[in-house]
Amino acid sequence: MSRAALLVLADGRFPAGGHAHSGGAEAAVKAGRISGAASLEDFCRGRLNTAGLVSAALAAAAALGVDPALLDSAADARTPSPALRVAARRLGRQLMRAARATWPSAELDALARAFPKGAHQPVVLGLAARAAGLGPEDAAYCSVYESVSGPATATVRLLSLDPFDATGVLARLAPELDVVARAAADAARHVVDGGVDALPSASAPLLEISAQAHAAWAVRLFAS
Repeated sequence: MSRAALLVLADGRFPAGGHAHSGGAEAAVKAGRISGAASLEDFCRGRLNTAGLVSAALAAAAALGVDPALLDSAADARTPSPALRVAARRLGRQLMRAARATWPSAELDALARAFPKGAHQPVVLGLAARAAGLGPEDAAYCSVYESVSGPATATVRLLSLDPFDATGVLARLAPELDVVARAAADAARHVVDGGVDALPSASAPLLEISAQAHAAWAVRLFAS
């Protein structure tokens, strides 16, 4: 296993399409729920412990070799918002293209054939980590970092927030990223024996509702 592969996969410059998505931050900024570094930290903490936990567990389970089709169905069941399901599959399709070019894999090829319009992004992320020789904890770490770094980066554009302040938010959240990544990897191990019902199903209704409203905006900087 090359731990350096994790740096490649988690790098914001990896061409996985995440730069076009704000993780719900654009709608939160417009609603006044994010107005600076403190409220960004609150938003990211909430996202980390709900959608972030679920995504990280899905990614970790895929890295363990759990059937990706079952995981994709589990992701659908845990994503009530049609707009977020569309966004997750769009991101999954883009990540698939990048991952297959970087770490050629028969498992990635099979998933691409099974889901030509894109599987859920966390499932693809987990298989990409597996193809790169990484383990479930690595996949979970990559996923939880994405869950907070996307909103933080987007807020720099949306509010002209000082990048140093946004990075400070991520640094302060680091201990919580550790906790959530470990919980996600532990849940994924239970899936191997107990099935996908062992996956967490933490919900963030406001994220779901805001995503539906955001999808209908005539003008927006980010796709989601």
